[in-house]
Amino acid sequence: MFAHPIARFINICSTLTAMAVAASIITVSAPSARAQHGGRSGQTIPQVAKNAGSFTTLLAAVDAAGLTETLLGRGPYTLFAPTDDAFRRLPNGTVDELLKPQNREKLRTILTYHVIAGRVTAAQARDARSAQTVAGQNVRITQDGDQLRINDATVRIADVPASNGIIHVIDRVLIPTETRSNANGGAAGGGNAAELIDLAIDRGAALYNDGQPAATVAIYEVVATALLGSGAVNDDAQRTLRSALREATRTGSARDKALALRAALDEARRNLTGRMEVSRGR
Repeated sequence: MFAHPIARFINICSTLTAMAVAASIITVSAPSARAQHGGRSGQTIPQVAKNAGSFTTLLAAVDAAGLTETLLGRGPYTLFAPTDDAFRRLPNGTVDELLKPQNREKLRTILTYHVIAGRVTAAQARDARSAQTVAGQNVRITQDGDQLRINDATVRIADVPASNGIIHVIDRVLIPTETRSNANGGAAGGGNAAELIDLAIDRGAALYNDGQPAATVAIYEVVATALLGSGAVNDDAQRTLRSALREATRTGSARDKALALRAALDEARRNLTGRMEVSRGR
């Protein structure tokens, strides 16, 4: 499994994010495929995808989910990029439904399930059994002969370089497993939520101070959505989180959005601290 500064908090985010969601074709095989795409492009991931001409649906979904600015950021990121044909393999009406504003958070979860924090080449992927995605859930990595597979998708073009990461073209859309929280969360669930917020703020603040507020917004939004789905915070904190998420969908600077989400996470953290202290006092 791949380690990365952002992925560290996502390792804990996986439990809560799962609650909330109750990212010329050749076969990848030989080093020749990697040699063909060797080096780094001067274009970002979205720019490379746009120039390729076969990722119109993916780019529309990224834009609808508010992730374009994030993928234009410094990264690095690894993107498993479904082609337009891959999206057409989904059941009729699925894409149109996901692009609706009310399904924005679900769309974000699906799209971030296609993204790994860090630059992971096909050669590195072949040495792993799974990798943690920015959505907080793992993708399964297998090898079928010369073919590299991510869950049920086959990598058709590997190691396409970008200035802020790397792209692997896949023939299916990856859908995260939807699970529900069990009824035994209790104080431990609150503790996990508090740790999640602490790690998110730690990573988000570092990215913000490094001039990457859009990446900060992406982290804070995933965590805020996970908290709302977990039931770990009270009604007041939930209202604040929902308000901050709505604010983040409106026009405005990424810095302002990051600050609004940070304030909401701070309030949720205070709420969790109070609840844990009450629980311990019983």
